[in-house]
Amino acid sequence: MKKIYQKHSKLLFICAAVVASTFSACKNYLEVAPQGQITQDQIANDPTQAKNLVTGIYNVFYIGGFDPDITSLQFVVLSDIASDDADKGSSPTDYGDALQVDNLTTSATNGIVNNVWTGHYQGIARANQALDKLNAAQFDAATKNALIGEARFLRAYFYFNLVRLYGGVPLLDKVPLPAEANDDKYQTRATADDIYKFIITDLDFAVGNLPDKGATDVGRATKTAAQALEAKVYLYMKNYQKAYDLSNAVITSGKYSLVQDYSLIWRQKAVNGDGGNNNNESIFEIQAGINKSCSAGINLYTVSQGPRAGGKFGWSDLGFGFNNPSLSLVNEYEANDVRKAGTIITIQPNGTRLFDGFRIPGRDSVENDRYSYKAYHSRSAEDNCGGNTDRLPKQVRILRYADVLLINAEAAIQIGNVGAASTSLNLVRTRAKLASVAPSLTAVWHERRVEMAEEHDRFFDIVRQDAVQPGRAAAAFTAHGKTWSSKNALFPIPQTQIDLSGGRLKQNPGY
Repeated sequence: MKKIYQKHSKLLFICAAVVASTFSACKNYLEVAPQGQITQDQIANDPTQAKNLVTGIYNVFYIGGFDPDITSLQFVVLSDIASDDADKGSSPTDYGDALQVDNLTTSATNGIVNNVWTGHYQGIARANQALDKLNAAQFDAATKNALIGEARFLRAYFYFNLVRLYGGVPLLDKVPLPAEANDDKYQTRATADDIYKFIITDLDFAVGNLPDKGATDVGRATKTAAQALEAKVYLYMKNYQKAYDLSNAVITSGKYSLVQDYSLIWRQKAVNGDGGNNNNESIFEIQAGINKSCSAGINLYTVSQGPRAGGKFGWSDLGFGFNNPSLSLVNEYEANDVRKAGTIITIQPNGTRLFDGFRIPGRDSVENDRYSYKAYHSRSAEDNCGGNTDRLPKQVRILRYADVLLINAEAAIQIGNVGAASTSLNLVRTRAKLASVAPSLTAVWHERRVEMAEEHDRFFDIVRQDAVQPGRAAAAFTAHGKTWSSKNALFPIPQTQIDLSGGRLKQNPGY
């Protein structure tokens, strides 16, 4: 039986090493030199080297596993398992830190909260190092500003996750000089409002300088990706007019459409021209691919969520079994909603056949009742990376068009534009084979849950909604069989980071 363990990071956020990237892939923009090997002289007049420097920021997404994490299992724990959408899964006692999170008893010494903190600050450090060099580059302004826009888009995304997870956090807006490393500015928490303002400043620049979709390599940040992310940020800030305007800009760009078959959104390969990687619905997506060392997939992302043997065993299973869709989520789906089957692998008493023909045996030989279909990557019908299951080349959809439509619908309701809200909301429902409904916050929030389930957004969403309608989070967790308190809206500041700051980082209330 697999045994999960936690590695404890000793990295202070201000000193987080920018790990030299060793990840490359068949896609050209991932084939880069390690970021730390690119000097100021190399990029001063060379846009290609400068582009490689920015690619080094993207490569931080692939670390994960039980190391510093931005997109892999530990982030999944804090965004899905922490919510009412999922249970920890695996065997009952496996991975105690995740069990704490699932039970809403997370402590400041929890290794997951420290690794997710550290992973995001490593990403910020890479972005700041790239910006430090790019600002002094001498090549044409449009290319230079587009690369700066990419770095600032990624930095904004990292800070958006941090502020939603921890509230106010240290604001590193540059690479600190050695003499500045111990300054209070970098060792204490900025307010959440200041972090949000900083995110908006970064995204405003990105919107103004990034190329349109189709004018840059697939997978790199675009103008519409920045508009979509900024619309989402404004939704959290309750600036509904801005959220509406920016989401509407993405919609009216004409560059995106809904995949016809919901279940195909997460496939690697399109079926009859529908779905697959980088499909018509994808606005920003973490790329993956096959290379000689099989290092271009997110470490443990897929295998950690794969169906797990248990009971009588007797089969070669597909993973560790974490992040099981909850009964509360199952009960949220309306009858005939096609998204349920596209989201949840439900283990049947006499065996379960997956889309690629793989047969999971009956429930008496499987550890859990349900698994995430969105995290599944076929080892027969899709690329298998030569048997390296830790880094199966699963691409993760960070922003997609349906999310933008629902942001637009919610913002439209809040500003009184019922017609626009109805159009955006019911486009999503029509794809799900459901009848149209009158727009309301309740209707949009229901739709967000079933549309975005198991996409690492639910915890943030329920906290945000509770700030609009107090009591909503408590009711959701009661239906999930758990007790919510106000302190659970944020995770604790990692004790490791408080200690390394000499106590200048202050803990969130209740921890």
